[in-house]
Amino acid sequence: MNQKKRIAVIGAGLGGLSAAGFLQRAGFPVKVYEQAPTFSRIGAGIILSANATKVLRRLGIEQALVEAGIKPHCYISRAWDTGETIYKIVFDAETEARYGGPYLNIHRGDLHAVLERAVSSGTIAFDHRLVDLEQTSDAIRLVFENGATTEADIVIGADGIRSKVREFLLSAEPPQFVGAAAYRAIFPTERLRGFEIPDCTKWWGRDRHHCLPYFLTGRRDEVYAIGVVPVSGWDGDEASVPSSREEYLESFAGFHADLQRVLEAVETVSLWPIYDRERNNCWSGGRIVLMGDACHPMRPFMAAGGAMAVEDGAILSRCLEKFDEPAEAFRRYEATRIPRVSDVQRISIENSWMGGPTETDWFYRYDACTAPLAPPL
Repeated sequence: MNQKKRIAVIGAGLGGLSAAGFLQRAGFPVKVYEQAPTFSRIGAGIILSANATKVLRRLGIEQALVEAGIKPHCYISRAWDTGETIYKIVFDAETEARYGGPYLNIHRGDLHAVLERAVSSGTIAFDHRLVDLEQTSDAIRLVFENGATTEADIVIGADGIRSKVREFLLSAEPPQFVGAAAYRAIFPTERLRGFEIPDCTKWWGRDRHHCLPYFLTGRRDEVYAIGVVPVSGWDGDEASVPSSREEYLESFAGFHADLQRVLEAVETVSLWPIYDRERNNCWSGGRIVLMGDACHPMRPFMAAGGAMAVEDGAILSRCLEKFDEPAEAFRRYEATRIPRVSDVQRISIENSWMGGPTETDWFYRYDACTAPLAPPL
């Protein structure tokens, strides 16, 4: 029976914990292995659109997410030079009802603190970096850098764009730098010195220059500002390097004064290279399956990576619950997910989402908990 299959999830991110939460509710014994020593409140903000929040509602954490983050009043796109509003969407009771869930901004650290509640106590094993994986006739043996070993019947690789599980399944090909990097900064709203800003604004520049400041809490006491700029190359494997307010301002010199006021309030800044992978629709093999950025990396230009991982978790858990054979479950999962994530990847690469009049219903109204499971490709 499915309920007896032991499942190991590699990676305690948004997708991994969503999958684990649903699988536990379906009766599977699940363990999540995370390479970080603990969750901490560092990093960046994240946007969770209605297609993600309505799924997380089924895990019983929607209200906690709303309390930890902010339901923004609106999303505004403005021209880099004139400040003209080129697109605006208002998030109110009507749009929330139409989309089936709220639109949220939240600090990634606060998100992880809430996500832990979606799984049973003791589910997450921290400080477990996967170094070896071997499929046998009876089980999958996993070896971790700290010397720990375990066995599972199914392994889910939810370990990001540099996925170790993907490496075992497919190849050790490194991700590709896309020629862009993102400045990231979080600062207290009081540094704006009374200058009022909308809840979420995207400033559209030439090429792929854009900057997206938004509030992270319902108190509106913290602002996150991510600014993407072209970069000719990137040496090294660092996830990020320190930068400065001066470099951030210089990269957006000539942009509207409203954005300059925001960037002048920045304190600590880091620069994060953006990577991608060539498309590969092989997401599984044997009793191993990939999800999220491990199989379909998303560039950050649509703020959709987290939502796609949540959807993956819901669909994959449904398939594993419904189909006894993992291979059949994986084929149905891939057939259901690949067409949708293909569209999202394309739009993310284009960097066209909300850059003008945008049809959003197909994206926000999708419900991975009720969407039909497609026949195998």
